[in-house]
Amino acid sequence: MKKIISSVCLMMFSILVLAQNPIEAKYARIINIPALKKHLTIIASDSLEGRETGTEGQRKAAAYIEQHFKAIGLKPIAELNGYQQFFPLKFDSVISSSLSISNEKWNYGTDFICPISKNKTNQFTSNEIVFVGYGIDDPQYSDYSNINVTGKLVVMIAGEPKKKDKFFLRANNEDVTWNLDFKLQTAKDKGAVGALIIDKSMSTFSKSMIMRNSKTGFSFNSNNIDESGLSYAYISHEAGKKIIGDDFENIIDVAKKFMLLNELKKSFTIKSTFDFQKSSGSVNASNVLGIVEGSDKKDEYVFLTAHYDHLGIQDGVIYNGADDDGSGTVTVMQMAQAFAQAKRDGNGPRRTMVFMTVSGEEKGLWGSEYYSDHPLFPLEKTSVDLNTDMIGRIDTERKSADTLNYVYVVGHNKISTELPVINEGMNKKYTNLVLDYKFDDPNDPNRIYYRSDHYNFARKGVPVLFFYDGMLQADYHKPTDDVDKINWPLFQKRAQMIFYTAWEMANREKMLKRNKPLPKD
Repeated sequence: MKKIISSVCLMMFSILVLAQNPIEAKYARIINIPALKKHLTIIASDSLEGRETGTEGQRKAAAYIEQHFKAIGLKPIAELNGYQQFFPLKFDSVISSSLSISNEKWNYGTDFICPISKNKTNQFTSNEIVFVGYGIDDPQYSDYSNINVTGKLVVMIAGEPKKKDKFFLRANNEDVTWNLDFKLQTAKDKGAVGALIIDKSMSTFSKSMIMRNSKTGFSFNSNNIDESGLSYAYISHEAGKKIIGDDFENIIDVAKKFMLLNELKKSFTIKSTFDFQKSSGSVNASNVLGIVEGSDKKDEYVFLTAHYDHLGIQDGVIYNGADDDGSGTVTVMQMAQAFAQAKRDGNGPRRTMVFMTVSGEEKGLWGSEYYSDHPLFPLEKTSVDLNTDMIGRIDTERKSADTLNYVYVVGHNKISTELPVINEGMNKKYTNLVLDYKFDDPNDPNRIYYRSDHYNFARKGVPVLFFYDGMLQADYHKPTDDVDKINWPLFQKRAQMIFYTAWEMANREKMLKRNKPLPKD
């Protein structure tokens, strides 16, 4: 009798333990500090040379992630004949770049910089420089009224004027914008031989901007970059003063107020010479993908993404990008291992899980753009993308009591009303992080929603959530973003929370609703 009672008690205890420890908790424990640290120590090591897209360091990182996916049993993508989705890049190497004004040779990086990808090999001489305001020619407003720029070098201010606190040329059509390409083409059509651009808000050039345009530049072939446009350079404010003289400060002041510039001084009899020489080639970058096939809903998909590229080597210094986005990369790697183990144990997801680490994010979301334009799985059957970009650090500007127990969540109020319900529910059940929606404020000047790879899913109508630690100061995009700065307990907790959210989205009965309009860029 005692044995029977003991057996019954043991069975009841087992049921109680199982009820208190759902099966997903077992697999969440695979996402732990030792595993995250093991992978991040390699991903953010000097041997991977900062993982700049298009370089050997990026290829080494891709190979490491691919090997991990193979080792844990992720399936490759049949269409790819492997784990990597390659996309084409063009690279340009500068042979020489010079600009002289009034026979004075200007200094690269101090007086001017010449963007690599959109400048073609070219040289010209001009005997006159013409200031053309914002460089706009429109029926509503023109900076070219009564001006002849044929054979001349033009100087223009970046940006547009405003009228009654709205951009003047967008008053009747919100889609109209005079971007730089449009301005340069207008100047070329009017006969100008080149252009100098002044950024009213940037008096000098940042180090990263100088390095980005000094030796070798990569461009995304899918963007169909047209090199038939006008040759141009950005010039510093001090260089602008050398041309425009006493009126320069007034012009900058007016431009900062977004006022019209077409009444200000126009023409300067100054000789200028420009010489830009480069060589070009092509190379492939890649996204790395692997899947855990679903069961009864295997033709529906949940994506877990992060970018594995960073800034490479600048001025001889390696930018290791431990938080940005080594932290997201290894989170995806460990979530993949957790789901793969669940599948082997007979507890696999209902929907197919796609684990994708992309490159080209730091260059302009290139890898995710390429995927969203060349999807390997139907986007209409992709339930959600959970994107992780920087979850290993603490926002140094956050001064609240929850500093060691928060994560910023971006996209919660867009595309699907079910996003926050699921995420908040799983967080409350398991991790109790403070979910901060600060960066979903439409007035947020950082525009974080548009700045990582989830956006390329969102623009195609796929619901997204983006998890982020908010580290925009401190070591952001600096060579000091290293592994020793990671807050491991908080990193683990955030990564496990994302896993729990993914688990629920993979196993719920229906795909996420798409019942909110797409946000406009």
